[in-house]
Amino acid sequence: MLKAELRKEYIQKRKALSSDEAFLLSEKIFNNFMRHFNPKEREKVHIFLPIPARNEIDTKIFIHYFLEHKIRVFVPKVAADQLVNIEIFADSIFEMSKWGIPEPVSNEDSGEDYFHYVITPLLYCDKNGNRVGYGKGFYDGLFQRISPETKKIGVNYFDPDVSVDDVWENDISLDYLVTPTKVLSFFKGLE
Repeated sequence: MLKAELRKEYIQKRKALSSDEAFLLSEKIFNNFMRHFNPKEREKVHIFLPIPARNEIDTKIFIHYFLEHKIRVFVPKVAADQLVNIEIFADSIFEMSKWGIPEPVSNEDSGEDYFHYVITPLLYCDKNGNRVGYGKGFYDGLFQRISPETKKIGVNYFDPDVSVDDVWENDISLDYLVTPTKVLSFFKGLE
């Protein structure tokens, strides 16, 4: 299927979830992530902040755990049409962006280009790690700037069932997908 069709379909599927369903599925995704990856103290995780109006995965579950366990947390913020990486702490202050995304008040880019994990928002991911987002290309740009050793991990309520037909040259695929039921690896020989 084409990205535009998948985007439309999965926006509707996500909207159909109740807030209770979305929260329970988010908890299952978090538990699968922890079982498979189990980040350690001082490791660095880049993670998106959820847009409540879009019923995104509740990554606040992840963030609270990471901060409590001294795992360094970085979140994206759009500044000058590019994602910057801002380190957050338990006392960080947030404001709503024009897109309805909670963002840190600070604009200070951490300068980090190595993360152990980048937990990536998406609407859909196929069985080859091809991601369909909102179509702005922010994460493809981020993936080009960070260390190739960083694990690029998508999180989604839904398992993949069809291929993305219009993968472009600049699209960077994910390394893993975490859903409520499984963790998919897009490396040959790993699961």
